[in-house]
Amino acid sequence: MPEIILKNVTKRFGKFVAVDNLNLTIESNAFITLLGPSGCGKTTTLRMIAGLETPTEGSISIDGKVVFDADQGINLPPNKRDVGFLFQNYALWPHMTVYQNIAFGLENLKWDKAKIQARVKELLQMLRIEQFEKRYPSELSGGQQQRVAIARTLAPGPKVLFMDEPLSNLDAKLRMEMRTELKRLHRDTDSTFVYVTHDQLEAMTLSTRVCIMETGVLQQYAPPLEMYNNPANLFVADFMGNPTMNFIDGTANVSGSEALLSFGGLKGKFTAGSPIALTGRDVVVGVRPEYIHISDEGSRVGTVYSTLPAGMETTVKLDVAGTMLTAVVFGDVDYPVDSQVRFDFSKNAILFDKATGKNVANGKIAMA
Repeated sequence: MPEIILKNVTKRFGKFVAVDNLNLTIESNAFITLLGPSGCGKTTTLRMIAGLETPTEGSISIDGKVVFDADQGINLPPNKRDVGFLFQNYALWPHMTVYQNIAFGLENLKWDKAKIQARVKELLQMLRIEQFEKRYPSELSGGQQQRVAIARTLAPGPKVLFMDEPLSNLDAKLRMEMRTELKRLHRDTDSTFVYVTHDQLEAMTLSTRVCIMETGVLQQYAPPLEMYNNPANLFVADFMGNPTMNFIDGTANVSGSEALLSFGGLKGKFTAGSPIALTGRDVVVGVRPEYIHISDEGSRVGTVYSTLPAGMETTVKLDVAGTMLTAVVFGDVDYPVDSQVRFDFSKNAILFDKATGKNVANGKIAMA
């Protein structure tokens, strides 16, 4: 399977810069997610790799073959790049059966009839839609139509499969089921998947690596759990995770790998694994909700502002001296509103430089 390399890729629409000097290597057989808010450049990036959009600058290669180079004037069309594209809408032919929809592209490629039948049968089995072979799209559910669209895209055996928010039209339960199927499909096909979404849960659960973008600029490119536990900056930390990370403004007196913190009416000693480098004293302390541990033995007190019990876990909003914190308590528990609870920061925290927004240290906080 191919490796995809983007070098200094920029896309401008007039004065607007949609993608700004993007350098990215997508490894063979990877499942890469382009993640970010609307307008960040993720779909434009996908379309440039696929050949549906022409970059303003830079070069793109797929499987060692240059498919675009602004300086050399190379720009191969999509049908020469050996890629498949799965759109947000399924774009199935309504007057064709499931079999005919999957076979349509192969017929245009002049495949032998017996070979087409074998390939369609293989895909029907792979996507578990054999029983719908003779049905029309209007007779299928959204999830079934999505499977047909995937089978049609995979039929010619593309080296790379591009997907642009393919699950956004499905309800929550179907989205979960299709995530499972896509992850399994990635393993079974041994293909390279490039996936666009604004849903960080999809990025976390599906990807081998996540490329998170903001206003056309790459913010971080890393495995999802690394990005969750060690975000490069405040934007990434805020975007990854639901409920979002707690951000508490404060000041720090740094000495080597230690810092005395004053933040949100609290004081504590922050200990990192390496020297802490700040541009000034102002910091933002980041703590994931699951690392605020509510227990009777906690060293600090907060007032319950609200609770959101969901059975498996409960999200608790705490008012701590005017600072609002979000905690997650696992299990079937609840707390009365306006009651007082005790808590501690139970695991790691992240120190961000407020001036630059960059992650300057991961460590632990001992409350003073």
